[in-house]
Amino acid sequence: MTQHQAPGGSPAHTLPMSALLLALIGAIGFSGKAIIAKLAYRYGVDAITVVMYRMLFALPLFAAMAWWGARGRAPLSRQDAVAVVGLGISGYYLASTLDFMGLQYISASLERLILYLNPTLVLLLNWLLFKRRARPVQLLCMVLSYGGVALVFGHEWAHVGDHALLGGALVFGSAVSYALYLVYAAEVVGRIGSMRLTGLASILACVLCIGQFLVLRPLSAADVPTPVLWLSLVNSVFCTVIPVLLTMMAMARLGSTVSAQVGMVGPMSTVLMGIVLLGEPFTVWVAAGTALVLGGVGLLLRAR
Repeated sequence: MTQHQAPGGSPAHTLPMSALLLALIGAIGFSGKAIIAKLAYRYGVDAITVVMYRMLFALPLFAAMAWWGARGRAPLSRQDAVAVVGLGISGYYLASTLDFMGLQYISASLERLILYLNPTLVLLLNWLLFKRRARPVQLLCMVLSYGGVALVFGHEWAHVGDHALLGGALVFGSAVSYALYLVYAAEVVGRIGSMRLTGLASILACVLCIGQFLVLRPLSAADVPTPVLWLSLVNSVFCTVIPVLLTMMAMARLGSTVSAQVGMVGPMSTVLMGIVLLGEPFTVWVAAGTALVLGGVGLLLRAR
């Protein structure tokens, strides 16, 4: 299949608009997660509480997703059950917790740019874990992407100080954790099914995030302002579960590469929403860094 063809072999201009729209809405929905979290933090709540409510509201929906994906399939083998546990911890529990903790210290724009390094991290992990060598063009893409993040991070560090270093490290840890999920999920998703795997792994993450809150915070910490509950509900439904479903539906019709290319609207959506809803500044450093990251990841996707 060439770069100008759809997954089924038809020319790119015949790609179904409905599938492109699904991918676009899914990418914008995902990008709103950081904005909603930053709005919730303005009410004095912390990351542990925000993640708990996000997962609490999402739990029934992920349970329904797991049930739907399991219809007509055999029970999980012991090996696959262990894989689901590992993927749930890495891809959803750690990734979500570290991400929301990092958002307490850095801007939503920088957070989204760091998370958008995922394709480059997958490339690195494949090299480190499976000795799959990268081509020169892929290395160039990585240099562009990390250079863009470095520009935005350097600008933010100059204004925020060491908090930017802590927040950036936490979000980068989230990106690494999710990249590990992507690398190992590719080995089992064919046996389990994408919807079933996502549902089961997310259920585990929900239970861990709720349990984490019960262990680390008193029950009185659950008494949060009403707007935080509404923001958490929006985050759970419109920035988590629905984007997951829309992205999976789009990937089934467009393929992973085209879906990922459409997903490049995500960082720009976060930057724009950060400016409008959070009052984050849009500087030449943010513009240049965003352009470098999008350019690097875009070239990497085309190189694949």
